Amino acid sequence: MSSSDDNLDLLERALAQVGALIAAIRPEQAELPTPCRSWDVRALVNHVTDEVHQFAVVTAGGKREHLGLDVIGDDWSGAFRGVADELLEVWRRPGSLDRSQHLSVGDFPPSWAVGQQITELTVHAWDIAKATGQPTDLDPELGELALAWAGDNLRPEYRGDESEGYQIGPEVEINPDAPLYERLAAIGGRDPH
Repeated sequence: MSSSDDNLDLLERALAQVGALIAAIRPEQAELPTPCRSWDVRALVNHVTDEVHQFAVVTAGGKREHLGLDVIGDDWSGAFRGVADELLEVWRRPGSLDRSQHLSVGDFPPSWAVGQQITELTVHAWDIAKATGQPTDLDPELGELALAWAGDNLRPEYRGDESEGYQIGPEVEINPDAPLYERLAAIGGRDPH
């Protein structure tokens, strides 16, 4: 199996991990706060679902277009499954793994884009689990990949306060021996505690 196939398998696992966490959310948890300060659980699930759709659009050669809409309705799991299937289908099209991805900050190779997608999904998996009281000891291979990708790519100039328009907060100082997903949360600008 090629590394590209391995990466798509990991992306499929990252999508499945988020999907399982969303499926386990109880209706009364919709308004609970999350580690993403601006979002409650419902808003976070809506963001993740929209983001996966945007990943599919960009992977297919289109342009991101966040419209700020409710994309999950009353069937959060179904909405997420639909966009997860859409993203995987786009990545499996001939040529997708050979085409650069165009983002607002530049063009990136497909391997970078898959790593970014896995990282965002894996960090948000922790966010959902933490907010809803689900186990945060999640897939270690995904956690290690996301931690390495974040360490290589989340530079200080991409970080700042939400009130200033930044989506990623400053890295939180944490014990290097902390559990894997707590270290991932910290590098993602979340306070694990």
